[in-house]
Amino acid sequence: MACLLEDIIPCSSEWYILILILTLGNNFICPANGRAFFVFGDSLVDNGNNNYLITTARADEPPYGIDYPTHQPTGRFSNGLNIPDIISEHIGSEATLPYLSPELRGQNLLVGANFASAGVGILNDTGIQFVNIIRIQNQLDNFKEYQQRVSALIGYEEKEKLVKQALVLITLGGNDFVNNYYLVPNSARSQQFTLQEYVPFLITEYKKVLERLYSLGARRVLVTGTGPLGCVPAELAIHSTRGECAEELQLAASLFNPQLVQMIDQLNTQIGHTAFIAANTNQMNMDFVSNPRAFGFTTSKIACCGQGPYNGIGLCTPLSNLCPNRDEYVFWDPFHPSERANRLIVEQILTGTNTYMHPMNLSTIMALDSSRA
Repeated sequence: MACLLEDIIPCSSEWYILILILTLGNNFICPANGRAFFVFGDSLVDNGNNNYLITTARADEPPYGIDYPTHQPTGRFSNGLNIPDIISEHIGSEATLPYLSPELRGQNLLVGANFASAGVGILNDTGIQFVNIIRIQNQLDNFKEYQQRVSALIGYEEKEKLVKQALVLITLGGNDFVNNYYLVPNSARSQQFTLQEYVPFLITEYKKVLERLYSLGARRVLVTGTGPLGCVPAELAIHSTRGECAEELQLAASLFNPQLVQMIDQLNTQIGHTAFIAANTNQMNMDFVSNPRAFGFTTSKIACCGQGPYNGIGLCTPLSNLCPNRDEYVFWDPFHPSERANRLIVEQILTGTNTYMHPMNLSTIMALDSSRA
């Protein structure tokens, strides 16, 4: 499934692997990697599953997709490509299809699949206002069903190899705050837990999700933290008078993300190897949210598409304000990054230091895995 380092630099010594990684640093990506790619999570990574569901959590109308190659909406909550698409580019794979797509059959199954669904969270009661979405345990059920379909196509042993050699991305957590704990004043969860109690509860439930994912065969899993929840235009429109981030949501992110890393470390120790890799997407986002001009953006407060203060009210629709140059905006809509911001995030996933990727970045993972293939 994966290319070998020997294909690039023949060498008889085991030391060549270490030398190659040190020489190329964080910029090595196997140029012809055929590993499958699986995606789980929410709207930050959904590439169209919700188009097949009766739900308001959809991105199937213009101007979504305005900068996608087809210039048509695809179900991605982006003006163009999202994070999984860009990762696929870098690992030399085709973009994964939504699991609910009728095109996901035959050889397309071997590329992997995207199981994500906009609106979901770690908890089953997150996103209840969206009604018909694919909650995370149901996404894992679909992953199990996917494996049965692949076994029928290539046999059980080859299926096992495909799954265990695959790269996995999971993005959860933001909705458990924005669309649950803070959804309405005095929400059920905020009555049940203080914030300091709620975060460990989420982490405990997230660990169960990751343990099940591992039991289903996942062995290389990128786990993203939440972004700067209080700095998105939707929250600025509600809470901000001078463009400052919403303190309570920022506090939530500052509590959640370090505890997520601690849980991932514990989980890797428990299973005896590095299966889970933490991506500090909060810091990745904060770099350009706090200093947009240093990254070529003109604003990190105003969404490109939307209405009201900071273009942060409601949804991005055909009637919304629309900026002429999406590359100048950190945020595409009231909640989601622009394609250009997504590309900066993926750059850090690929080559970032331990500040951004723990315990290693994706380039290092790919080099190590290629050497063992």
